[in-house]
Amino acid sequence: MTASTSNGTSAAAPRGFGTLAVHAGSPHDPSTGAVIEAISLSTTFAQTAVSKPVGDYEYSRSANPNRTNFEHAVAALEHAKYALAYSSGSATTANILQSLAAGSHVISVSDVYGGTHRYFTQVAKAHGVKVTFTPEIEVDINEHITPDTRLIWIESPSNPTLRLVDIAAIVAVARAKNILVVVDNTFLSPYVQNPLDHGADIVVHSVTKYINGHSDVVMGVAAFNSDDLYQRLSFLQNAIGAVPSPFDCWLAHRGLKTLHLRAREATRNATAVATALEASPHVIAVNYPGLDSHPQRAVAIKQHRNAMGGGMLSFRIQGGHAAAERFCAETGIFTLAESLGGVESLVELPSSMTHAGIPKEQRELVGVFDDLVRLSCGVEDADDLTADVLQALEAAVTGKSTKNGNGVH
Repeated sequence: MTASTSNGTSAAAPRGFGTLAVHAGSPHDPSTGAVIEAISLSTTFAQTAVSKPVGDYEYSRSANPNRTNFEHAVAALEHAKYALAYSSGSATTANILQSLAAGSHVISVSDVYGGTHRYFTQVAKAHGVKVTFTPEIEVDINEHITPDTRLIWIESPSNPTLRLVDIAAIVAVARAKNILVVVDNTFLSPYVQNPLDHGADIVVHSVTKYINGHSDVVMGVAAFNSDDLYQRLSFLQNAIGAVPSPFDCWLAHRGLKTLHLRAREATRNATAVATALEASPHVIAVNYPGLDSHPQRAVAIKQHRNAMGGGMLSFRIQGGHAAAERFCAETGIFTLAESLGGVESLVELPSSMTHAGIPKEQRELVGVFDDLVRLSCGVEDADDLTADVLQALEAAVTGKSTKNGNGVH
């Protein structure tokens, strides 16, 4: 759907992020005056005559009021003309790859989300799309481009090693060869980074994460400016039918309205935790783009709002895989669970969880070692999160646990 102009907001309106987050795609009900939209659960819509619907809707797979409003809001926040919502982040990836003809070639950063890697290597390949992975895309991209290359896939920051990619640098190469650039912006959210502003053609999100922000919706979205892409992707959205429910769209839109508040707090918390980890003798290395020690810190300063690092970080713990597992068992506030971007803080072990499907040799080439721990910082108090991480570190590395027999500190 195109970006909304309701309430005077649009992708081009000179409004601040918070104002757009609250008002974009949120028209007041013209008949009741309701400030918050109703949930439109109807699967079908009445028509006054054959092929003449009463309003803008005919069947909810094709379009639904709640989905339209959510898409309008995301388009506004990502500075896009269009946004399309899907039933999951993986469905978003699948629809974009499905738009490529058999025989097409894709170049991707190596350290991508495990589900994306699975789709590229097992599903896209079966449909005749070849994917080449590179750990140094800014250095060797020209070496991998072929006459069949149609798309470049970037995660910045990457999952779970938090590597950054200079989006504009990749776009400069791709544009000269008419290759699309897709950026997965899930780890940062539209508040921290807007890839389209740096020349990307499509930005994608697992809405499940920061956009919804409450760990109660599985959903995805893609935003872009091209009319041609809209025709191709909206056709596939309807034809494949991997669309979110009206209630999920309503929940995600509600979550989106507080994204700027949650993203700021998560960044503050992650910065505090990363700083504490970096100072600990129990830690080998910390991956966090908000630290001056991050190898691509200059890219964060260039691409991220106020040089923010976001709410995600990872670190390598002394003591190997066993210590990493003990750390996950010793945290009291961080919950051991996959996913990220919610109000609650989460911890996970990528080698055994989100990236378990990637062969060890491939994982370690991009820094996903067995001792790597990933943290998603929520909106709890920073002092509590920092204390929780430090006591878990001490217990994991030295064996001195502070938990009682019931698993409580």
